[in-house]
Amino acid sequence: MAVQKMLRFVNLEREMPTKRTADDRRQDFDEIYADYARAKAEEQSSRCSQCGVPYCQAHCPLHNNIPDWLRLTAEGRLEEAYEISQATNTFPEICGRICPQDRLCEGNCVIEQSGHGTVTIGSVERYITDTAWENGWVKPIVPAVERTESVAIIGAGPGGLAAADMLRRQGVQVTVYDRYDRAGGLLTYGIPGFKLEKDTVMARVDQLAQSGVEFVLNCNVGDDISFDAIRGKHDAVLIATGVYKTRDLEVDGSDNAGIIRAIDYLTASNRKSFGDDVAEFDSGELNAEGKRVVVIGGGDTAMDCVRTAIRQGAESVKCLYRRDRANMPGSQREVANAEEEGVEFVWLSAPAGFGGEGEVETVRVQKMRLGSPDASGRQSPELIEGADYDEGADMVIKALGFEPEDLPKLWGVDGLEVTRWGTVKARFGTGETSLPGVYAAGDIVRGASLVVWAIRDGREAAQAILSFLDQPADIAAE
Repeated sequence: MAVQKMLRFVNLEREMPTKRTADDRRQDFDEIYADYARAKAEEQSSRCSQCGVPYCQAHCPLHNNIPDWLRLTAEGRLEEAYEISQATNTFPEICGRICPQDRLCEGNCVIEQSGHGTVTIGSVERYITDTAWENGWVKPIVPAVERTESVAIIGAGPGGLAAADMLRRQGVQVTVYDRYDRAGGLLTYGIPGFKLEKDTVMARVDQLAQSGVEFVLNCNVGDDISFDAIRGKHDAVLIATGVYKTRDLEVDGSDNAGIIRAIDYLTASNRKSFGDDVAEFDSGELNAEGKRVVVIGGGDTAMDCVRTAIRQGAESVKCLYRRDRANMPGSQREVANAEEEGVEFVWLSAPAGFGGEGEVETVRVQKMRLGSPDASGRQSPELIEGADYDEGADMVIKALGFEPEDLPKLWGVDGLEVTRWGTVKARFGTGETSLPGVYAAGDIVRGASLVVWAIRDGREAAQAILSFLDQPADIAAE
């Protein structure tokens, strides 16, 4: 009698990979989940119901063919599972680690809605691709035909790298320009190692370099090379810079020492993980060791900051968020991990100012309540008069989100249209900008968002660029 390979959710419980204890996790920056063993990956994949309308796939920005690669994993056909996964996702091993599956694929799993516990899609995705790397199934790109056209990509983050991958597969010559000394963007310097170990990112960067992608690093467009010079050297340009300008707080004492930006704090920590010399970390400016740390914000960046501070040996770590847990934009899984590790969340709280003479000593905390819904449908926080109090702090980290830099001014570009929010104005689905042959993708178009959306945008822009390159020269120039 044949063994039933799928629909085993009725008699098999959901089981995540083993999670290291909170005490162990606090001691290092290693990833917190162990790998599945092959038998366990097959078992958990077999829980998929293979439903007729796969909501997991519909709610994935990349529309990954999740039911098919779950079935192939359950059947032990891992190389085929990897090929199906890689067909729609440039970096499945990265998405398997950092996507908020609880809000996307897993959160919309049919068996989750029926009370059986979601299929562990993210963990299986990670297992498939890690197995592919171990077995040599991930190889450098070898195009069937090399093309003469070249494309410049400004920004080596997930959107830019996804586009580079797609273009090289079609034989296009690709040069990636980036301001940092390593490619990867926020994958390298923004996301801590306990969520995404850096060897995982560097392996993909190396694969692209071996595939013929040229990386021009430590290159600030507008200073080291002009945007016009890049346009002149290449047949098309993709802007994929991301957004790095930190939203600020305009309250008393906000210029005190010890009040720092999340991006500076996380970058310093990640540089140390590479073994770099980081003067601001070694001096204590960007090191939380022994300090009372207050993080302001409720998104995934705030979660990265609080959990990093715990690992650096902070005396205490508190997170102020102006709404409640249910309205927090960050992943609930990340909130739970942070609480296990010793982070205290202070809900319905916002900073009113900072105390201290030159150096921060206290945060003036305003208590809030939720009022009527705003235009987004979320309840708006309202101040509770007379409920302020002072919270001691030696380090305050601003994790309030990111805004786009003024690229037309920064790069001296005429004719590059931006929206009223400062993002590059680009056509939906193609990334075409107001300049012929210039495209844009990722956060610089949609605002600060998820890595998986940047990957999708980069892939779509690459397809549009290919169509542009295929046009007759007289039409492309119009």
